[in-house]
Amino acid sequence: MAKPAILTLELLQENFVICRLSPSSSLPSWAFNGPFVSITKTNDELSIITIDNNQLPKEIQCERNWKCFKLIGPFPFDMTGILTSVLNPLAKAEVGILAISTFDTDYVLVKDINLQTAIDVLKQNGHTINA
Repeated sequence: MAKPAILTLELLQENFVICRLSPSSSLPSWAFNGPFVSITKTNDELSIITIDNNQLPKEIQCERNWKCFKLIGPFPFDMTGILTSVLNPLAKAEVGILAISTFDTDYVLVKDINLQTAIDVLKQNGHTINA
């Protein structure tokens, strides 16, 4: 078994929101009003993760108060253990997460009430956190 990867993570300063829309919804313009947006559409839902600028329509189902760690990459596609080196310690500490992957890197979101625990656990597991 390979040793867990030791990573540098950047804590993004913004607050994030995770929204759930109907799968038949068109992409709303409010999703693109910041430096970060992740959109996933399935047969069941349209999920949008973006910066919480408190400008969202009230009828949108949202989970607020998320903070985001950017795993400093890029990581080659054949590199293994990147997410598990972060997710396993957080799971052991009972910190819930939401993970997002892009072409170059990964992002891990945690609720803001769990942020300090997440930082402490990640540091205890050898990771560097840049805030």
